Amino acid sequence: MTRRVALVSGAARGQGLAIVRRLRRDGVSVLAGDVLADELQKAVADLGDQGGAGDGEVRAVPLDVTSEDSWAAAVELADRELGGLAVLVNNAGILGRAPLVREDPREFERLWRVNCLGLLLGMQAAVPLLARADQPAIVNNLSNAAVRAFARHASYTSSKWAARGLTQAAAVELAELGIRVNAVLPGPVDTPMHDARTIERLQGATLLGRIGTPDDIAEVVAFLASPAAGFMTGAEVIVDGGQSLRMG
Repeated sequence: MTRRVALVSGAARGQGLAIVRRLRRDGVSVLAGDVLADELQKAVADLGDQGGAGDGEVRAVPLDVTSEDSWAAAVELADRELGGLAVLVNNAGILGRAPLVREDPREFERLWRVNCLGLLLGMQAAVPLLARADQPAIVNNLSNAAVRAFARHASYTSSKWAARGLTQAAAVELAELGIRVNAVLPGPVDTPMHDARTIERLQGATLLGRIGTPDDIAEVVAFLASPAAGFMTGAEVIVDGGQSLRMG
């Protein structure tokens, strides 16, 4: 590899798109993946119009994180057209709300497939290329729900706790390949995942008195993905404005 290349899932909007922009500021070439293919194409085109990707160093790829074939195609594209892969950012995730006694088993399984299985499939697909790279890194973008359970979020909370355990297991196993694996645990962030009423309610949920922005999360992800975090693996960085402390 002659350049640093990252694959980012869930990159069409919100935190994922902010991560793509932030990695480009560090000179990282980015393969941006999302199941929302049309929205992703527009987002990448808009980056080019803004001068953020005018050099062609951001490419869109359809990516269903629950599909092994989809991951294989994305990784193969990174190898063939970008020369390899040094960073994997597992950012894709979905939110579900329901009282425990009314939880739909099919919806429960859907959240687990995206929020946990998707991480496993991504890491399995990317490890062969990451193992060849200099200073390879995996960053799993989870949630502070992985350390503090939220009421009426059984499927979401349990999937994030599982993803947290998966991240720790990966850090232990992949260290021998020189691959660092770290997690970011965001709190409330102003993204399309939340409606206006929810965002207003969450404003006062943190010690800092504001909701987070996608850029707040992207800054931490970019650091963990960079060689500057070369002595960090298995770390869990809570980025929630102190919400977890308030909940305690």
